Amino acid sequence: MRALKWMEIGSLVLVMATASACSQAQELRPDTAQFGSNPISYKLTPSYYFSSDNNDAVDLNLRAVLGEHTVWVGVYHDKENFQQSRTGYEYRHDFGLVRPVFSAQLASGGFLGGSVTAEIGGSNFAIVGFGRTNLKDYFNLNFDPNDAITLGIGSRALPKTELSLFHIWDDRLDTKQHVTHAVVRYKPNDAERWTADASYKHGRTGNGDNVQGLALTVTYDIGDYFARIARDQHANFSAASQNRISLGRRF
Repeated sequence: MRALKWMEIGSLVLVMATASACSQAQELRPDTAQFGSNPISYKLTPSYYFSSDNNDAVDLNLRAVLGEHTVWVGVYHDKENFQQSRTGYEYRHDFGLVRPVFSAQLASGGFLGGSVTAEIGGSNFAIVGFGRTNLKDYFNLNFDPNDAITLGIGSRALPKTELSLFHIWDDRLDTKQHVTHAVVRYKPNDAERWTADASYKHGRTGNGDNVQGLALTVTYDIGDYFARIARDQHANFSAASQNRISLGRRF
């Protein structure tokens, strides 16, 4: 297990070094990541999950954004040798008072899922969402129910600040899983941003046990780099709690 862990960490370092080299190459050849006149921006996120049941895991995710379109690929691997590759597509559009986001996910093992989420309003807005999957095995990296409804409110009325409060609950599988999020995003200047996401969950695990727990995720962005740490009790409505760390770069 120790050898596997060091191999995983080494892989993270290698991927980040490769991303850095690609970024430098793009600076020398600025048309490398072009589609027409619009640049494609990338975000690489290596993450490591420390689990209380010792089933630690590594995750690598690469996102590419071109205007209203986002595509991502990733791979998850844990110490119990569960591995899953995934890809997805997201389309967002601003109609003024309605700003929808359509998303689809595909993962190895036959998983297929999709969702639509929208903001409705101006600087103060409502949040609504709906998601469905084909119920195939999937390691859920958003740590909320996927077959669910989302309702909430948000505001950008305060300077440099975005606030949101929303509730997600399973409406399909009778797990009674509910998660409430309070999110604060603060951008003190053009180079930095802080994001804090505090949440409370309650519901049944896959074994039918009732659990409840708290989670807190803090992300700091500076320039092209960002770091994220999280503490999550009963992660993905399991018996295990997790500490998660992500270090990433945009290029």
